[in-house]
Amino acid sequence: MWKEFKEFIAKGNVMDLAVGVILGAAFGKIVGALVDDVLMPILGKVTGSVDISNLFLNLSGQEYATLADAKKAGALVIGYGSFLNAIVQFLLLAFVIFLLIKQVNRLRRPAANVAPTTKDCPSCCMSVPIKATRCPHCTSAIA
Repeated sequence: MWKEFKEFIAKGNVMDLAVGVILGAAFGKIVGALVDDVLMPILGKVTGSVDISNLFLNLSGQEYATLADAKKAGALVIGYGSFLNAIVQFLLLAFVIFLLIKQVNRLRRPAANVAPTTKDCPSCCMSVPIKATRCPHCTSAIA
């Protein structure tokens, strides 16, 4: 059983997955910091410093100035502002990830349709220049 476990752990797929999870967690922290520390303050400035996370619907019938006061008093409230804030953060996070992945994919794209410079000989399967009419390896005629 120990031998099987060692073989399982040593497989490339498991190691690739481990590296992916670790890098994904680090990437998530970077993107989260970008959204929380850069984009959300800009959004707050644009909207006039409106704090939507403090919006709530009071079901108790009493008046409370803030959501924190209502929760402290034990009032029954629906904190829809926190939900809206989470949606805005999610959309910003998804957009930032989209932009980053789009740039990474742009950098990884192969060169556009590079014409091949060699072909395989049908007789010996060795690589020969495209313009060759006879194989230098087996001297067969190449069409």
